[in-house]
Amino acid sequence: MRIAVLLRDRCKPKRCSMECIKYCPRVRTGDETIVVGEDGKPVISEELCVGCGICVHRCPFEAIKIVGLPEELETDLVHQFGKNGFRLFRLPVPKEGQCVGVLGPNGIGKTTAIGILSGKIIPNLGEIDSKPSWDKVLEYFRGTELYEHMKGVADGELKVVVKPQYVDKIPKVMKGKIDDVLRKADERGLFDEIVERLYLTNVLDKRIESGKISGGELQLLTIAATLLKDADLYFFDEPSSYLDIYQRLNVSRVLRELSEKKKVLVVEHDLAIMDFLCDVVHILYGEEGVFGVVTHPKAVRHAINTYLSGYLSEENIRFSEPIEFEEHPPKPRQDLPLLVTFQRLVKKFSGFRLTVETGAIRVGEVVGVVGPNAIGKTTFVKMLAGVVEPTEGSVDTKIVVSYKPQYISIDYDGTVQEILYKTAQPLFTSNFHKTEIFDALKLKHLMEKPVSSLSGGELQTVAVASCLAKEADLYLIDEPSAYLDSKQRMLVSRTIRRVVENLGKSALVVDHDVYFVDMISDALMVFDGTPGVEGVGRGPFSLHEGMNLFLKEVDVTFRRDEDTKRPRVNKSGSYMDRKQKEMGEYYYTSV
Repeated sequence: MRIAVLLRDRCKPKRCSMECIKYCPRVRTGDETIVVGEDGKPVISEELCVGCGICVHRCPFEAIKIVGLPEELETDLVHQFGKNGFRLFRLPVPKEGQCVGVLGPNGIGKTTAIGILSGKIIPNLGEIDSKPSWDKVLEYFRGTELYEHMKGVADGELKVVVKPQYVDKIPKVMKGKIDDVLRKADERGLFDEIVERLYLTNVLDKRIESGKISGGELQLLTIAATLLKDADLYFFDEPSSYLDIYQRLNVSRVLRELSEKKKVLVVEHDLAIMDFLCDVVHILYGEEGVFGVVTHPKAVRHAINTYLSGYLSEENIRFSEPIEFEEHPPKPRQDLPLLVTFQRLVKKFSGFRLTVETGAIRVGEVVGVVGPNAIGKTTFVKMLAGVVEPTEGSVDTKIVVSYKPQYISIDYDGTVQEILYKTAQPLFTSNFHKTEIFDALKLKHLMEKPVSSLSGGELQTVAVASCLAKEADLYLIDEPSAYLDSKQRMLVSRTIRRVVENLGKSALVVDHDVYFVDMISDALMVFDGTPGVEGVGRGPFSLHEGMNLFLKEVDVTFRRDEDTKRPRVNKSGSYMDRKQKEMGEYYYTSV
């Protein structure tokens, strides 16, 4: 089966010579394989197209995709967005008594699938010339696991509630005290229990529009509001963003309990949390803006290992490059020269005190920073950046730093290309920066997009690229994994490492994704204390020693997966959990 897709946001017929039509061999013989549509953009006949790929390569904006798919998928087409539009094949199947995960890159149909399963979109089954109807949908799904679900949606008898992905936009559309918002949402009579379990008691008096609510608090607010609704099916779209590992594990336990009574479907990019939270997982693979295929459900370990391998053995399909993990920490620190040392640092705020013990960052290393939210990690980064002056102590050496903040808010009317020309010129003038950052992070197709229209993941990628492109001794990068999908996170981690290793620079990276920290770090700084009251930072330690200290504080153990060497959370109280705690090995063991 061959599909032809036009990426409409890239297609700019007024700025090209319609090379797609001009060079199409079938058009040149008289066939109308490609014609100009009513909007001035090309329309491709999939029936006449021979798949030569000339239009794909000739298009100056790379706006055409011709893709060959297995014939058996033809009967699995669930929805198509118009002629030459995106196609979604199959749907995830919510199950009673199980937490079902959806794992896949951004832009290949997760939001569309959620829209269909929640009833916001009536799937057209690929019949783009007729109005979609629930009668056709029910006939299509008759005899399948999804029939009862789709019938309940069609009849309006099945209630679905969705926790949105981009929680940082909540203050723009919602106002009032958190207490009032949650009480209004409470349809299950669980206000007190949910507030207590998600540790929201101290923020109930805050107003959402005040600008004083952190990303983590907004995330917990939306999770709580979703949990308080009385529904048959609960969707949680990226519930871990902005949460620290304590909060992620806590939320996961709450969602697992919910899945014992209700249908729960989770889209999540933190693979350690997905492994801990879900029973079965649907992999979603395809090409951004072109097509998405939902696989049949797999046990969570098998699904994550398959996703990391990039290969579906059952279908004999290679859908991405494999991602590999190292079993041992990288380079020994003592062999690296010092870049900067800092004496004991103290920063006092009204009601909060941060103390950072004496430490040093070395040339050519990436130092990961872990710890709970509101413990002072960002304050420490700002002291190194010179943005915040310590109350006591000092940073020993004057170094040039490049800083990417935790929360990215770019008030800019122009395009991505315009802002990068102003802030990150080497991306366009240096071969190294173009290859290792611009090309590696796939920025080409973002260049003409207005900055204001970027998604959270796109904005994050642009911010990381801008930070790495600046001339600096030390790159300070705060939460680079937020809103990135699993593969994008690995891509960003490799890009940061390549810049550090090839240019002889150093980086300090704050993040909560254990996979991301594991892949990127040579050494680790560990922060603990009482969030919002007192924080203590220690290190850098070796990666193994730092992770052991950190995970002991979290009271969770990780082991290496036998096949992929990826981190896996041990179930609390399991044999491996108890054995590793007895050995003092909270961070991976070969036993």
